[in-house]
Amino acid sequence: MRPRIYLLGDSITEESFTEGGWGATLANHFCRMVDVVLRGYSGYNTRWALKVLEKVFPEAPPSQGDGDGGGGAPVAAVTVFFGANDATLPDRCSGFQHVPLNEYKHNLHSIVSFFKKLWPKAIVLLITPPPIDEVARLQYPYTDNPQGLPERTNEAAGEYAKACTAVAAECGVPVIDLWTKMQQCPDWKKEYLSDGLHLTKKGNQVVFDEVVAKLRDEGVSVESMTAELPLIADINPNDPLKAFQ
Repeated sequence: MRPRIYLLGDSITEESFTEGGWGATLANHFCRMVDVVLRGYSGYNTRWALKVLEKVFPEAPPSQGDGDGGGGAPVAAVTVFFGANDATLPDRCSGFQHVPLNEYKHNLHSIVSFFKKLWPKAIVLLITPPPIDEVARLQYPYTDNPQGLPERTNEAAGEYAKACTAVAAECGVPVIDLWTKMQQCPDWKKEYLSDGLHLTKKGNQVVFDEVVAKLRDEGVSVESMTAELPLIADINPNDPLKAFQ
């Protein structure tokens, strides 16, 4: 059966299957080779994710537990993309989503350990939160904001991004430092962010490019995969059924 790549995260992952989204583009990139499975939950932080991991990813049968994704399908990789909600400021309008930095690190460790135990052969790829455009956040509030202050700051997002990269090093897993990568573009606020937090099509393209590059570094690429069933180019028009024998 086709291997699977699971995408786990918050709204930036949940929205990744919209038109031009990084998840949809990833599914198209690996079409007929890998099933890309979306598990994004808008508004979630690492604390909440830990509460639902076993429900979202039921444990594989013991006889198939070294990489089985359910129904006999091996799992090639899991992306873990949290931090944007953890990094909300505790004294601002979305403070209920805040997770302290040390707990965030601990939670990421636990999430990585969960997947390494469930699917030892799978690549666990961490992705840091993106940078934040604080002015734009005031223009697109999700809740009442009587203080008139952004619920997230770029500085705080940067601290959580550093924590995410540190956890990746401690766990020996790959990481995409999206916070740093995006800010290499001088006009990143308009180019990559639609509301100061979520991604534009160009922002989604950055995530897609980085994910494909990291997976390739880890041995998961179009070149290393086999297409499911014969390609039309390999089917003899004079004896088409021969290709299926």
